Amino acid sequence: MSGAREQLIDLYGAAVGGANVESLTANAVANVPLERRHRVWVFAFGKAAHVMASAAVTTLERALAEIAGGIVVAPEAGDPPCGTVAAMVGDHPIPGRRSFTAAGQIAQILTKKRRTDMGIVLLSGGASSLIGAPLKGMSESDLSLLFDLLLGAGLDIHEMNAIRKRLSYWGAGRMALALAPARTYCFAVSDVTGDDLATIGSGPCVPDPTRIQQVIESLQRVNLFQRISPSFRQYLLDSKRGVIPETPKATHPAFAHVSASVVANNSIALTAAGAAARKLGFTTVVHAQALTGDASAAAARVAESLVGARERAEPGLTYCHIWGGETTVALKGPAPAGGRCQEFALAASKHLSDAGERARGVSILAAGTDGRDGATDAAGAVIDASTWQAIAGTGRDPDASLRAHESYAALAAANALFSPGLTGTNVMDVTIGLVHAS
Repeated sequence: MSGAREQLIDLYGAAVGGANVESLTANAVANVPLERRHRVWVFAFGKAAHVMASAAVTTLERALAEIAGGIVVAPEAGDPPCGTVAAMVGDHPIPGRRSFTAAGQIAQILTKKRRTDMGIVLLSGGASSLIGAPLKGMSESDLSLLFDLLLGAGLDIHEMNAIRKRLSYWGAGRMALALAPARTYCFAVSDVTGDDLATIGSGPCVPDPTRIQQVIESLQRVNLFQRISPSFRQYLLDSKRGVIPETPKATHPAFAHVSASVVANNSIALTAAGAAARKLGFTTVVHAQALTGDASAAAARVAESLVGARERAEPGLTYCHIWGGETTVALKGPAPAGGRCQEFALAASKHLSDAGERARGVSILAAGTDGRDGATDAAGAVIDASTWQAIAGTGRDPDASLRAHESYAALAAANALFSPGLTGTNVMDVTIGLVHAS
């Protein structure tokens, strides 16, 4: 599979490169109307925070803007983009001491802003955890537990962040309230289906459209309502009774001062990968339907689709199918090493193996565009019909690994993991299938 693996990795690189966060952020900031009376505060949170902040600051400096201060919070250390903007490391995917400290530092910085200042907020995936901190008077450990429970519940990112932001200090538009009446521009790299600004980073600068009953029902459906801390449970019940006000809605005057938009998304990445595949001479289909839901179930659909394409293929041609989206994994206990893309790849390898000769020439890459899948050093994996047997050949039972969600160890045994390192972007996941017809 070496040739196919290299081609798939090249196409992944094209997808990541297409979502060029640096240039897209710079273009967006260049269109911000600046006036001499405006001092500018720069806030960047997420996996692409360093790249976005650097692009924004460079653009602002070229426009001779006065950058009063700000902060960058990312999952890894990096140099501050300028002398007045700090840089900190937060915790991901579960907020911890570094996240709590970063959230407090944001509050300190915001006490220095003036009414006539301007705020630029740059968001990317991971922000919910990186600046995660509980509401005043609530326990930090309770918030960490909440995030941990939600990660293994099988909820999609929309439902997950609807719950997270209810109980997070900066979520649900609360940063917009803190910045008001300063004019604020929020630019986001979307890591969610539908590019919903209320979901990206838990929506710190936009209204929260969800109602408390929806949040409670989501927790009850996955049997978590009784497992979250008593203080959080009571907070939600008090909100339902109206004792505690709803989260900020669209009618709140603070949002009149906010302009929010998406600068990069999964569609841009898929389009770039499709263009690269066509340049290689591949007959290419970029699927409009996002991959969502259970990772193993989605893998079965993709594998079946590619096997079908192999049966219809014209000999001598290579076919490329590209999907985007974000699947989920529901855990019943402590999370083993792995992630949704690795689980997808492991499940897909089983289906290709089961297809036997019908899957000959079919290979799949499933990976997160940020370069990291779950709490691992891998973005995902590259597999074909031989991967399943390769795992078995090492003495590991691939069926047992799939049932136990031990995808990282199983794929590592077969040398199938794909570890490009952090990419500086985060526009959900890409799945690329190649069908070499002979």
